[in-house]
Amino acid sequence: MRLHNTLSGGVEPLKTIEPDHVRLYVCGPTVYDYAHIGHMRSAIVYDILVRHLRSSGKRVTFVRNVTDIDDKIIARAKQKGQAPAELARFFEESYQQDQRTVGNLDPDVEPRVSEHMPEIIALIERLIGQGKAYASQGDVYFDVASFPDYGKLSHRKLTDLELGRSGRLDDQEQQRKRHPADFALWKSAERGDGVWDSPWGSGRPGWHIECSAMSMRYLGESFDVHGGGLDLVFPHHENEIAQSEAATGKAFCGSWVHHGFVETKAEKMSKSLGNFITAKQCFEALEPEAMRYLMLTAHYRAPLAIDWQLDDAGTISAFPQMEEAERRIEYLYRTKLRLADIPEARIVESGPASADLAAFSDKLQRALDDDLNLPIALAELAELLKGVNDLVERALAKKGQVPRASVEAARAALGHVGKVLGLGNADGRPLLERIRGRRAARLGVTEADVAAQIAARAQARVDRDFARADGIRKELLERGIELMDSPEGTSWRID
Repeated sequence: MRLHNTLSGGVEPLKTIEPDHVRLYVCGPTVYDYAHIGHMRSAIVYDILVRHLRSSGKRVTFVRNVTDIDDKIIARAKQKGQAPAELARFFEESYQQDQRTVGNLDPDVEPRVSEHMPEIIALIERLIGQGKAYASQGDVYFDVASFPDYGKLSHRKLTDLELGRSGRLDDQEQQRKRHPADFALWKSAERGDGVWDSPWGSGRPGWHIECSAMSMRYLGESFDVHGGGLDLVFPHHENEIAQSEAATGKAFCGSWVHHGFVETKAEKMSKSLGNFITAKQCFEALEPEAMRYLMLTAHYRAPLAIDWQLDDAGTISAFPQMEEAERRIEYLYRTKLRLADIPEARIVESGPASADLAAFSDKLQRALDDDLNLPIALAELAELLKGVNDLVERALAKKGQVPRASVEAARAALGHVGKVLGLGNADGRPLLERIRGRRAARLGVTEADVAAQIAARAQARVDRDFARADGIRKELLERGIELMDSPEGTSWRID
């Protein structure tokens, strides 16, 4: 597999310290609010990376942290009259539920910052002992001048680096530092919620040290892949490298894989800008799996531009990109059901499998091996679904028959889609009924209304009043309701 490495600036073969074992660390959420679509893109991208690596025969140890100590958490908890730990745990569980709702696998380890204070303090002590960090008025700072390679990830010189970009600095803190670029490893604070004792007094860890301490705890002092958004390249990941390599004298991570932003009106979606919608808002309006599909429509390193509209109640009233993704998901599940419903009498034992259907898994692997090329993966999926529907049409044609080998190849290919892309794993019929029900509600249509029209049409056909039967079909179609006749009866859908 080849992945883009921010450290080198190019796409290069993925190399691992231990053969066939990929150790992956991804920066997880700061849990002070509900997850928005930008958070979901990050989680889905790395979920597919993990799925693909495991499908390729690799062992993967996947660690994604939970930042449950942060000034934003403390401020939000104070606003709500809650303990910071209580608020953080609520939003952590909400985030995890959102991940499962879109079909993401749980990480192998999901460490909380609050539960790793001994490792964090020990790493800070190690840096102080090596002369790489210093205490100042109860704080502890990393001395960037002690690390000559500072800036190698973001490809900048120390003198050119933008300071305070994280929004976590203030003027008083700058005065406590030797160099403006020095960053906090420990921040003093009065005793209270979210505060721990340390050799430097009461306080809490800085933003960056947590990831170094927890990745070393679970993956070792050197590991293979570090993931996160492009906004984390500097300062967060730059500082992780500096403090980690200064402490160990070893390369911290081989490959740095960063995903692009979700953008609306050409701006990064973020809580600070207020231009976001939560995952839960999307799940209420559209099928959650559509969000997963949507995240695959752009290369993971490219921006994903979206737009939506909310009604006066704050409910999504229009979301064109996700609505189209839902139609694609609907097509996937209809295809799976059509394949499952091929009459056994139309399947014959003789004949080879379709070469295109049999080759799907190899095609998907090539697409994902090429820097996780998700749009090409979706293009291969589209070709697969066309091939499966062609197979079904041949089976259902007059005197039609298809080889069992082709049917089994189609089933295996669709199963591989679920395993690697995480698509198509739900129970199809209830999913399609949910989609239809939501669309019907938006049109002001009830199941009973359509059932009555279908019954009236059936009676008209019995009465040989074909003009009336056709009129009912046309009337429903004008309302966006399509009737589908089959030997089992008449069903309907809304596009």
